Amino acid sequence: MEFQKAVEKNINGIMYIIKQAQDYFKEHGIYQWHDNYPSLEIVKNDINNKNGYVLLEDNKIVGTVVVSFDGEKNYESICNGEWASSCEFAVIHRMAIDKRHKGIGLASVIIKNIEKICLNKGVHSIKTDTHEKNVSMQKMLLKNGFKYCGIIYLDDKSKRSAFEKIL
Repeated sequence: MEFQKAVEKNINGIMYIIKQAQDYFKEHGIYQWHDNYPSLEIVKNDINNKNGYVLLEDNKIVGTVVVSFDGEKNYESICNGEWASSCEFAVIHRMAIDKRHKGIGLASVIIKNIEKICLNKGVHSIKTDTHEKNVSMQKMLLKNGFKYCGIIYLDDKSKRSAFEKIL
């Protein structure tokens, strides 16, 4: 397994996995990643901003994620709880695993790699959010030491469950 920054040649593979995730959410009544989100333009911006990453197995993309150290305005206000820390943090967005590789721990591999990146930067907190019906993501986060912190709202007023891990 190789975890590395995404490059332009990875776009088709990333979009393929994102499409799988969009289909999965739609099939399971999870109103997340709808209305062409994330779009090709967003994925290109993630790569250009050097925030996109891919997990490779035998040079094939099996997972994708965005890791940002630029803060998250939607995390400034949290309801029904509180963040575990107020220190500098990384944000995980748009994590997805190829459906042919689900259930074997690849999301945990991605998390471990993100933790290494954070520690190398001297950052000791990782925050993320997910739809309240995205139980598989929530279970994976809890399994990897994240704690449920409360509810945040996106720009469009969509409600999300917020999680944080202190490293």
